[in-house]
Amino acid sequence: MNNAVEVKNLSKRYTIGQKERYLTLRDLFVKAAKAPINLAKGKKFVKKEQFWALKDVNFEVKEGEVVGIIGRNGAGKSTLLKILSRITEPTEGEVRLNGKVSSLLEVGTGFHPELTGRENIYLNGAILGMRKREIDEKFDEIVEFSGVEKFLDMPVKRYSSGMQVRLAFSIAAHLEPDILIIDEVLAVGDAEFQKKCLGKMDQVTKEAGRTILFVSHDMGAIQRLCKKTILLEDGKIVMIGDTANVVEQYINNINKKQEYVYENSLDNDISITGVTIKNHKGEITNIVDYDKSFSVEVSYTVNKEVSGFQMAIICDNAFGGRVFSSGSSENQQFLESKQGQYKITYEFPKPNNIYINPGLYWLRLSVGTQGSKPVASVNDISLTVKSSEDKPIVVHSSQNINSNWINGRWVK
Repeated sequence: MNNAVEVKNLSKRYTIGQKERYLTLRDLFVKAAKAPINLAKGKKFVKKEQFWALKDVNFEVKEGEVVGIIGRNGAGKSTLLKILSRITEPTEGEVRLNGKVSSLLEVGTGFHPELTGRENIYLNGAILGMRKREIDEKFDEIVEFSGVEKFLDMPVKRYSSGMQVRLAFSIAAHLEPDILIIDEVLAVGDAEFQKKCLGKMDQVTKEAGRTILFVSHDMGAIQRLCKKTILLEDGKIVMIGDTANVVEQYINNINKKQEYVYENSLDNDISITGVTIKNHKGEITNIVDYDKSFSVEVSYTVNKEVSGFQMAIICDNAFGGRVFSSGSSENQQFLESKQGQYKITYEFPKPNNIYINPGLYWLRLSVGTQGSKPVASVNDISLTVKSSEDKPIVVHSSQNINSNWINGRWVK
């Protein structure tokens, strides 16, 4: 089998605090001409902080392979896909792509908001290098799969994010690119459409032999579709291999970190300085049982006297869908106003008839007043909910997967 994708010594560097721009030949001449003048005036060149989003990444993908790419937020997954999609250029290294590439990276990518759904199908097809006759042949299948027939002649700017994802995926899957690159954009769709998309991806790889690179936090989807998976961490590949082994390593890495400690930012009125998850026995862990109580303890520091601030907790599932959120003001528990170090806890009682399904979740804590932007927040706190049986069970399912009510409470 030939290689569809070859990545050699790939690195991408960003300058922190500076927007990436592309220099024209004229810009380079002007910059070179001004350099000696700036030196004569005594202007110094300030060395700015640099960040390597990717560093020495190497891998190959065979034609017809479905390869998963996993890792925590900030690991470099989206940067890698943007380079493979030729949206941004690498700082070092090279990428070889054999065939036409189609990408689904963000909602609405490749759509012109003023054009209708019908017109955008032809626009996307043209971008992919398809002739009008080829698009005509696939047009009815694209529309039927997307489910937006009634809105086909409406400008895309009036589509919901879910409708845009439906149409974008349908175009990408049916216009037969050789390489299909998909980020977590499918998390925007509803559960039924996600299942439909996964089925289509499975079909096009087995029947048409297309190559797919698939980024997702949904480990179930990764294990179902991908035989091979790449684990990224801090911009580097830490493991490539059989999906089951890579996913197990990923979960183990997440679960090693049990206490989250943060520096106090004196620039903020209030800073979050620590987050600890405790099980029903009071033990520090981020692996809890679905049918037992547990708690999330948040340490915070008040740097100057304030009033009316609350703590909020937000929980997202592996798809990126919202499971629940709660603010401490719901229990009339506001944060302390005087300078000092304090703690506040969100308790999950032993469930009666409301549960969190077994699986991987991400917690976010933030401080603010009602209706205002947070003054401090921390993200990507992992929570693994497990069942006591050998195989995880689904306790409940809801037609609206982003709507849950958890009967928790805030205490000081």
